[in-house]
Amino acid sequence: MTLWYWEHVGGALIEEFPAVRRGPGVGVRYLDAVIIPDRPRERLRAGTWFDLSGANVVVVQTKNSRLGMYLMGQTLFSKRLIETLWTPRDVVSVALCSATDAVLEPLLREHPGCQVVVAPREVSGAAGRGVREVATGGESAA
Repeated sequence: MTLWYWEHVGGALIEEFPAVRRGPGVGVRYLDAVIIPDRPRERLRAGTWFDLSGANVVVVQTKNSRLGMYLMGQTLFSKRLIETLWTPRDVVSVALCSATDAVLEPLLREHPGCQVVVAPREVSGAAGRGVREVATGGESAA
């Protein structure tokens, strides 16, 4: 699903991005993917560290299931981690899932820079109950 989304966004893709390194009293934190859309199209080695200062950044948290509070938390706090640890130009954080939730999606969208993208059935393999496909640009289509 992450690769499908990257195909639409372009740029440089880093899967399993190490946002926080392990240290005394600090656990390592990996983000499912970071995309730097202004860089040339390239799939970097998973786990590659990259200085995100000054960059436009798209954080992708992926779960092949209905949007839930766990994925929402990952999406919201991944954005905050990137904003806190670097000085990016802009950060968009995407909850990439196989189905939306009519109650939860509006709550996440209240947070600027947080989006819900629902992968089409042929990508996610979802049965289609409540699944909405996305239009190009990351907006959910009705």
